[in-house]
Amino acid sequence: MKIDTHQHFWKLDRGDYGWLTPDLAPLYRDFLPEDLEPLLKASGISATIVVQAADSEAESEYLLSLTDRFDWIIGVVGWVDLEAQTAVSSIERLAQHPRLVGLRPMIQDLADDAWMLRDALRPAITAMVAHNLTFDALVMPRHLGHLKTFLTRYPDLRVVIDHCAKPEIRNDAFEPWATQMTELADFPNVFCKLSGVVTEAREDWTPDDLKPYLAHVCRQFGCCRVLFGSDWPVVNLASSYEQWHEVFQSFNQIDGGQDRLSPDVAQRAYPRISLSLL
Repeated sequence: MKIDTHQHFWKLDRGDYGWLTPDLAPLYRDFLPEDLEPLLKASGISATIVVQAADSEAESEYLLSLTDRFDWIIGVVGWVDLEAQTAVSSIERLAQHPRLVGLRPMIQDLADDAWMLRDALRPAITAMVAHNLTFDALVMPRHLGHLKTFLTRYPDLRVVIDHCAKPEIRNDAFEPWATQMTELADFPNVFCKLSGVVTEAREDWTPDDLKPYLAHVCRQFGCCRVLFGSDWPVVNLASSYEQWHEVFQSFNQIDGGQDRLSPDVAQRAYPRISLSLL
């Protein structure tokens, strides 16, 4: 089963998406399962994990409701206010749905780069571990030092780094990103998504611009801790679904037509997927 581990849906009239404005013209419309399904079929993708795009529990509930209608959506990475006094009860409630596989705070948008180190998060993180939920880290290079500290505090928490931590490919900023990612790869409970990189490159990007970053992640994390994600429809800002998938496939395939990445990595990064498929 080939799984796209990072895509989004949104419906503008829900009113959840404060960041989504008419200035982002390619994204400023509804993107729903019916729009994605033909793209998946064309690329040979069997299933997806849909990731939150709004800081509301209502959106998480909406995404979970879609899994009841579309069996190829095998997981949801939702959102809970991890600092709230109600965080533990919210996690317990949402986790009753078997297709909730993780949670993602929108760290890249928070004013405090060290937010993840606040003691107020500890009860929620403990609840995530108890419910076998994965923490999606939506971080940028400026957060990586704090993320390393976060990982030492929560050794039992499984973490997926989204979008390779958004290296500044357009500025050829390989360091210190590369060294910091190597340090994070030392933690065995950390995975990394090959997603969201085309939007970090120059407008006239070529596959050769991306490959040093993809290769570094694969070399450090290994084939068993790296996942494919499309970041659709955000990918449309710099590419099409098909174009990014072709770049990924050309990088992923090695001699003899075998895939570089392990086919079951999604189920190890998000083990509640197994429950959702029963």
